[in-house]
Amino acid sequence: MFRRTTSIKLVDAFGIRIGVDASWFLILFLMIFWLSSSFRSELRSSDGLAYLTTVVTVLLFFASLIMHELGHAFAARREGIEIRRIDLFLFGGFTQMSRDAATPAEEFKIAGAGPLATFCFVLICLGVDLAIVGPHRLEDAALLRGNVRVTPVLLSLSWLLLMNIAILAFNLVPAFPLDGGRIARAAVWRLRDDKATGTRFAAQLGRGFAVLVGAVGLSLVVSTRDTFTGLWLIAVAFLLGQAARGAIVQTALTERISGVRVADVMDSHPVAIPTETPVGQALDEFFLRYGWSWFPVVDSDGRFLGIARQPRVQAMVDAGEGWLTVGSGLEAGEAGSWRVGIDRPLTEVLSSESLGRLGALMAVDDLGVLRGVITIEQVRRALQSALTPG
Repeated sequence: MFRRTTSIKLVDAFGIRIGVDASWFLILFLMIFWLSSSFRSELRSSDGLAYLTTVVTVLLFFASLIMHELGHAFAARREGIEIRRIDLFLFGGFTQMSRDAATPAEEFKIAGAGPLATFCFVLICLGVDLAIVGPHRLEDAALLRGNVRVTPVLLSLSWLLLMNIAILAFNLVPAFPLDGGRIARAAVWRLRDDKATGTRFAAQLGRGFAVLVGAVGLSLVVSTRDTFTGLWLIAVAFLLGQAARGAIVQTALTERISGVRVADVMDSHPVAIPTETPVGQALDEFFLRYGWSWFPVVDSDGRFLGIARQPRVQAMVDAGEGWLTVGSGLEAGEAGSWRVGIDRPLTEVLSSESLGRLGALMAVDDLGVLRGVITIEQVRRALQSALTPG
């Protein structure tokens, strides 16, 4: 739902990096602390069993959030969009994609896949409940009514079921940046044949919903009925409002630079190292001569292969391997994330994580030949020019 920039890697699943922001550990602690006392009273058992049930339940809850984000990821992959990573943080999860949806149909499929995955998780909880208590007591088990003996498994299932139903309902509210807001954007986009109009419509709904959530949170704080929940809702409202406002601003900016392509901004005379160059020669003729920390590397036909970094080249020279070629010192799998087509819109560059890490992207043609380099400074100047009245 919200974008994060750094995270701690947990695991790779289905070829997707899954990580957590440092703030996730705070919400993990708070949820365990908050639930442990209520679980203890429900189970009427030892503190150890109640605490273990709480920890397992909270971890399964975060697993359900990952399942939600994987729904988005798989749908995006089917549309040909590269998935870079999934991150969990204080207020939810975020799936980072290589590009935004290009059509209303793509937007609808990707946005709807997350709630669909959550709905499947709800069905799983109900299915396990059904297997344990049977169809006649399914509702009683889900709601923990008195005629059902509360066990750790039923308690965990009941909480997970209700929480995921609440998340499903919340996410389907037609307010950007929630999934329902993205579905609303897709609908207006399709009707008006204009993505910007759809975004503004959904974002305005998002700002209104943020005010409503904030008002509910404030009322809880003032009445002191549930201060923690109230503060939580106020924080969520702030993030919703900021995200909606950001979408409106970004849409206005995108409209201003809609005709600008990478080729219009890039440096069309990049300095590149031929892949067969010995690292000792590359160190003298490129790194020491220009004083840069990295250079693009190309093959004999000018196709971009990757990035050569000075520390690695220097380490190879210091190890007495100055005769090895620069191509042998490239890190595998890097080139794809550092390139962008010269005919791609500048708006696509703005969402590139690699631009922030490297400070530049390699502009290539359809054959992968390096045609230029576009840097953060060049992008910044283009944005300043677009925002300057004239």
